[in-house]
Amino acid sequence: MDNQFSTNSDVIFETNIQEPKKYQVVLLNDDYTTKEFVVEILTNIFYIDISEAVILMEKVHSKGQAVVGVYPYDIANTKATLAIQLARKNGFPLQCQLQEE
Repeated sequence: MDNQFSTNSDVIFETNIQEPKKYQVVLLNDDYTTKEFVVEILTNIFYIDISEAVILMEKVHSKGQAVVGVYPYDIANTKATLAIQLARKNGFPLQCQLQEE
C-alpha cells in the first residue's frame, strides 16, 4: 500500500460570500399601547437612546408606523418577537412587522 499524498498547489478555492439580507423592524401604532411603553421597548430591546426613542415613538403615533431598526433576519425576528412578548405580558396589543430591505 502506497501512502503518498499529492500536494498540488494549483488548486484554487473560490468563495463567494454574500452579505445577509437585511430586514426592517416596523413598529405599528394602536390605540392601547402607551407611549411610555413604546419608549421602554425601544430603549430596552432595540437599544435606542431615550431622546431618539421619544422621536420614534412620536413618529409611530403620528404616522401609524416607524422603522425602529434594520438587522439580518434572525436578529430582526428575535427583537420583534421579544417586543411582542413583552407587550402581551403587559397587556398591550403592540405589533411589529418585518420588511425586507
